[in-house]
Amino acid sequence: MEANPVIELFLALAIVILVAKAAGGAARRLHQPRVFGELLAGVILGPTLLDFLHWGVFQPENIHLVEEMIHTLAELGVLFLMFMVGLEVHLSELLAVGRVAVLGGILGAVIPVALVTPVVQAAGFSIEAALFAGVTLAATSVSISAQTLFELGLLRTKEGSALLASALIDDVVAILLVSFVVATTGSGESEGSASSLVLIVAQIVIYLVVAGLFAWFVLPRLMEQIKRYSSGVRTIAALSIAAALLFGWAAEALGGVAAITGAFIAGVGLSRTPHEIKDQIEEAAMNIAYAFLVPVFFVSVGLGTDLKEISTAALPLTGLMIVLAVVSKLIGVGGGARLGGFTNAEAFRVGVCMVSRGEVGLIIASLGLTAGAFSNGAFPLFPPLFLVVLLTTVLTPPMVRWAFRQKTQSPKPQITPSR
Repeated sequence: MEANPVIELFLALAIVILVAKAAGGAARRLHQPRVFGELLAGVILGPTLLDFLHWGVFQPENIHLVEEMIHTLAELGVLFLMFMVGLEVHLSELLAVGRVAVLGGILGAVIPVALVTPVVQAAGFSIEAALFAGVTLAATSVSISAQTLFELGLLRTKEGSALLASALIDDVVAILLVSFVVATTGSGESEGSASSLVLIVAQIVIYLVVAGLFAWFVLPRLMEQIKRYSSGVRTIAALSIAAALLFGWAAEALGGVAAITGAFIAGVGLSRTPHEIKDQIEEAAMNIAYAFLVPVFFVSVGLGTDLKEISTAALPLTGLMIVLAVVSKLIGVGGGARLGGFTNAEAFRVGVCMVSRGEVGLIIASLGLTAGAFSNGAFPLFPPLFLVVLLTTVLTPPMVRWAFRQKTQSPKPQITPSR
C-alpha cells in the first residue's frame, strides 16, 4: 500500500518540532540562545549526522515531497519571523541613541559587505554569491547579546540601548541590501542593462515608499476601526496575519524585492497600533511562529546543510570569513558608535554585542541557497556560511561577558527581550 506523503509529513514535523524544542531548552540551560540549539538540532537530524528522512519509516518516493512541504512551512516561518522583528520596532529607543544607532547600524551592515564580498569573489565565486555572502554577514542577531546583557543586569545601560537601536537599523539596511541583490541578480535579462537597473531601482523605491506609507498610516487606523466594531481577539489576529502575508506577496509580485521585506514593513506599521491591539497581534503571531513555524525553519536550515561538504579546500575561506565576521562588526558598529559620540570602551562593547549573526543572516543565506547562488564555485558556499553563523552565535555570549567585565551595575528588574 502506497503511503500518503501528507501522513508522513505529520511524522516528520512531529520529530522536527520535538527535537527542536528539546535542543532549544538544552541550549538555554547551557546559557546559549535557543536558536543555537534549534540549528544544531537541524544539523543532527540532517545529512551531516542522522539524515532522518532516509530512515525506513519514510517511503523513498515520498521523501522529496516531504522535504518540499517542510521547506514551504520554513518559508512561512521566515515570513513570520521578520513580521515579529518589525513588530518590535520602538522609535523611542532609536531617538534616545539616534546618532549612534544610525551610524553604527549603517556602517555595521555596509562594512561586512565591503570586506566579505571581494574575499569570496577572489575565492572563485560569482558576484551574486559573493554579495549574498556579504549581506548574510551584514545582519546581526540582537536577541543573543540582549539576553546576555539582561542576565548581567546591563540591558538598560547606554550600550544596551545602543545595541537594540543599532541592531534595528542594521537589520533594516541588511534587508534592503538583500532585496536589492535579489532584484538585480535574480533575472538574467536585466543583468548588464543600465536602463533595466534604473527601472529595478525605481520599482524598489516606489514599492518601499508606497508600502511604507500604507503600513505606517493606514494599517494602525484600520486595526483600530476593526477593533471598534469587532471585539474578537481572533479577528484582529487573523487580519494582522493576512496583512503580513499580503505585504509579503506584494513585495515580490509588485516591488521585485524579497517577501520578508514586505512582512517586515507590515510589522513596523502594526507596531504603531494601541498597546492592547499590539499585544493581541504579538501573541497570535508569536504562538504561530515560535511554537510551530520558526523551529521548522531553523531545523530545515540544518536539514539542508551537510557540514561534511566543507572540504579542506573550503577551510581557508571559512576561517577567513569567521575572522571578518568579528572584525567587520567591531570596525563598522564600533566605529559608527565612536563617531556618534561614544567613548572607545563604549563603542567597543557595542561592536562586540553585534558580532552574533543568527535569524536574519540565516534568512538571507537561505534566499541565496534557494536562488542557486552558492552552487557555482570550487565548493558549495552555504555550509561554510552556516558554520560562520553557528560559531558567531556561540562565541558572542562569552565575548560580551568579557567586554563588560569591568563595567559593574547592580541587577535591576528588566523586561526580557522577546526577540
